[in-house]
Amino acid sequence: MTTNINIENDNGCPVEGLLKMLSGKYKMQMFRLAVDGPLRFNALLRDIEGSNKQTLSLALKELEEQGLLIRTIIKQKPLHVEYILSEKGQTLIPVFRQLETVLQNQ
Repeated sequence: MTTNINIENDNGCPVEGLLKMLSGKYKMQMFRLAVDGPLRFNALLRDIEGSNKQTLSLALKELEEQGLLIRTIIKQKPLHVEYILSEKGQTLIPVFRQLETVLQNQ
């Protein structure tokens, strides 16, 4: 089951809404990997330790519904699906880079 999360919550704090949007198992790791390039499902299974098909599938679907990832079917043999950051997702890259910098300087 997916959840619809509005970026701005009842308290009017968009940061809290963003954190809720990206909360969930493996979502942050997927987002970080998507910054480096297109994601493929089997690659995610290999790259994210302890992950399973059901949880990854649900997280990808939620990130797509929230407008952070775009799902593209590649019609080459063999057929496969790739996920890339949407324009909305790309706007979050500087935020994550800043957070990484702050955490590295502690």
